[in-house]
Amino acid sequence: MSAPLLEVENLKKYFTLNGDLINRIAGNTQTLKAVDGISFHVNAGETLGLVGESGCGKSTTGRLITRLIEPTEGNIRLKGENLLAFDNTRMQSVRKEVQLVFQEPYSSLNPRKTIMQILGRPLEIHGLVTDWRAKRERVLELLNLVGLGHEHVDRYPHEFSGGQRQRIAIARALSVEPELVIGDEPVSALDVSVQAQILNLFRELQEKFSFAYLFIAHDLSVVRHISDRVAVMYVGKIVESGPVEDIFARPKHPYTQALMAAVP
Repeated sequence: MSAPLLEVENLKKYFTLNGDLINRIAGNTQTLKAVDGISFHVNAGETLGLVGESGCGKSTTGRLITRLIEPTEGNIRLKGENLLAFDNTRMQSVRKEVQLVFQEPYSSLNPRKTIMQILGRPLEIHGLVTDWRAKRERVLELLNLVGLGHEHVDRYPHEFSGGQRQRIAIARALSVEPELVIGDEPVSALDVSVQAQILNLFRELQEKFSFAYLFIAHDLSVVRHISDRVAVMYVGKIVESGPVEDIFARPKHPYTQALMAAVP
């Protein structure tokens, strides 16, 4: 078998609470173990669902992988290379390979920029276009990929619905042709009917471009619909993982069983 696309080993992120100067002098600090020694892998072209209740450390994990925040300890390897050894310049090229789709599409899109500017900026940063005409053609192509049209290119984010804004966020992630897309609760802020549309879009795009997903969610029905494998996270640790059919048919850990029992 080929090596995994992404490998995470013993990843930890600890936050210091009450860390102001007076409390530190008095020794009154506390440590929050947001991510506490987790390990998992994502193979090329597959979808790993990372599921757990709010506050368990799922979103922190996504931000650690992209190094939006730095880990306390552990290893993150992309195609065998240790991301934690890279400087900021090298990480820019890595971020072309790993893209993040955030939970709330409105707050992740600059309200002062048009869709042309929002989708065109990554193309400029990574040197994927050479002139304005090529950039506009690529932006129109991206909009078409996610079910939007050329009439949307010069509008602003507030002129779109929540589902449309999330489509734009997905188009931005795909603009640099990544190998891994991390979806951080990408449908939880949407209506149920719109969730289904966006999930189907995720699947269609994956079939077309063969990239991998790390799909972070608390909704088990969403995870079951889109994932090949599932990792269940509880208070900073992964307590169970396996193929989606096995996890849903035969959950072993009491927390996983409780999550299943809570599904309507």
